[in-house]
Formats: sequence, C-alpha cells, structure tokens
Amino acid sequence: MNHLDLVSTTHGVPHPPPPRRGRVQDSLFSRLLVAVLILAGSGLLLYPSAASWFTAVNQAAVIEEYHAAVVDADPADLARQLRRAKTYNDALSAGALLDADARKPQGNGVSSDPSLDYDTLLDPTGTGVMGHVRIPSIDVDLPVFHGTGDETLRRGAGHLEGSHLPVGGPGTHAVIAAHRGLPEGQMFDDLGQVEPGDRFSLEVLGEVLTYEVREARVVEPDDTDELRPERGKDLVTLVTCTPLGVNSHRILVTGERVDTPVADTEELRAPVAEAGFPFWAVGAVAALLLAVAYLLVTRRRQHQSG
Repeated sequence: MNHLDLVSTTHGVPHPPPPRRGRVQDSLFSRLLVAVLILAGSGLLLYPSAASWFTAVNQAAVIEEYHAAVVDADPADLARQLRRAKTYNDALSAGALLDADARKPQGNGVSSDPSLDYDTLLDPTGTGVMGHVRIPSIDVDLPVFHGTGDETLRRGAGHLEGSHLPVGGPGTHAVIAAHRGLPEGQMFDDLGQVEPGDRFSLEVLGEVLTYEVREARVVEPDDTDELRPERGKDLVTLVTCTPLGVNSHRILVTGERVDTPVADTEELRAPVAEAGFPFWAVGAVAALLLAVAYLLVTRRRQHQSG
C-alpha cells in the first residue's frame, strides 16, 4: 500500500452529498425570487403609465355621464340652474388666496345670499361635476368638480370656491385649479406651455364658453392681483403649482372671453376621445412572459444537470 492509498483510507472518508430535496427547494426559491423581482421591477416602471391610462378612462366616463345628464335634463331646469349660478355670482364677494404653504389656492369669497348653497349649484349629475375644461394646446380635457380638496384634485380639475362660478358674465373671474406631477394621471402638468393667444373652453350645463389666453405668469404665493375680478371683463384663470415637488410658486393662465367658434361647441359636445391603446398592458404581458420563460428555462437546465 503506497502513501496515497494510506491517506485516502485514513483521512479520505467521503462526505455524503447534501440531500437532493434541499438543493431542489433552494433552487426553486431562488428562481421564484428572480421571477418576482422581474414582475415587481416591471410593475414599478409601468405603474405611472397604467395609472394615467385608468385615470383618463375614468375622466372620460365622468364627462360622458355629465353630457348624458345635460342632454336628458329639462331645458327649463337647466335655465333655472344657470340663473341660480348667476345670482350666486352677483351676490359673491370674490377673491382668492395663494398660500405659500398650500398646494392649491384658497378661496375667501363669500356669498351674501345664504339660500344659495355652493355645493348644490351647477350639479346636474349629483356627483359634484359642474362641467369640463378643454385646453387644446396641451391636449387636456378634464372634468371640473366643486372645490379644490386633495381628493377632488386627484380626479380632475376643481373650481375654487370663493371665486365666481364659470358661467360667464361681465365682472366675473372664475378660478380653476389642478395638480401637476401626479402619478395617477396628467392634469395641469403642461400648463406652463400654454401661451398668450392660445384658447381654452369650458362646457357648463350645455353652454360652451371660450377664452383666449391674455397672460401666463409665474407668481409668488402672495400675489393675488391676477385673481381679482375686473370691471366689464369675463375672465377665467387656470392655476397650478410650480416647481414640481416644491410648490413655492403658482402658474396662472388667465383667459378673457371671446366668441365661441362653432367648432369649439361641436368638439366639447362630442363624445370624449378614448384614452388610447394601453401600451402599458403590452409591457405587463411581456414581463409576465419573461418571468414564466425564466422559470421554465432554469427548470429545464436543472433537470438536465441531474
């Protein structure tokens, strides 16, 4: 017996291989973990697009419901609601505050007629929708709700209570606010791109009001002059916060009433454009297929390796 044989017999006691079941379980866990990471990473990347798509679908449904309610309503009732809104405006001491610590303006106008409850005005559907605003230059069409609470502004634009209701008229100044940078969807994200000369329109109780932008400004929070009514002027100001995530200033886009072209009336009363093809769904399916393919390929390789 040589030296090598002696070493192998005295010190070379073979170690038994680890149980196969344990190796299989460890491998399965690792493969599942990788598949879950693929799906989770894809979900994080696709969430903004998916959330924006679902929000657009919901907003289109809200506007369509509003259209249907207006079409089905008694014309005399619509006329009565418009009269009440204008009476409210006549009784309103209008104004607005741009609080530096708030993400949205705050209204401080008060109606001198307590019988005119703000929440019951311009609400044909009973859901708080008073109309919708369309800004062609940035491809935005949002429902306009009563008030500017955080939950409201996650669903669309909000009318600033304390400013005039958006039914037009000399000496009125309505304020419409919306967020920027929400993952749930595009609101007033591109409002800073709207320029003087651009137009936007509001549809309220079947009436279409068109405004031409006369001024677009970034202002300090305490600069409220641009939100005050002007004698003889029919104004609407669109408001959002800037810069994103800081909200230290406000973008104000103020439009003055002009004659409404027939095309604007037809477009705002037409069915709302669909949200478009959900390309995020293609990415979701691709991620799912990639995760399944990874599991199948690694499982086959494991079987081949014994």
